Amino acid sequence: MSRAWPQKLDFSKARKVLTIDFDDGRTGEVSFERLRTESPSAEVQGHGVGQKKTITGKENVGVTAAHPVGRYAVQIVFDDGHDSGLFTWDYLRELAGLD
Repeated sequence: MSRAWPQKLDFSKARKVLTIDFDDGRTGEVSFERLRTESPSAEVQGHGVGQKKTITGKENVGVTAAHPVGRYAVQIVFDDGHDSGLFTWDYLRELAGLD
């Protein structure tokens, strides 16, 4: 199975949602809160099996920037200062419930 690539990332500040259009015709949405609380960073996921932390209080978190990382991911900068997670296209599809 070939990987689907994102064609468009739309960060809606008003709705606090990331909408992703993939080249396989599928579109998914992920709330900013979910992006922050499920960040692939070590701060959230820990450094090993069973170390994932539950992050709360992020209902109103915003996104201030997004930077492409090669052809495989995007670094999202949140308004609470968190910016260390690299969201791969596959992980964004998973968070959006497309896989």
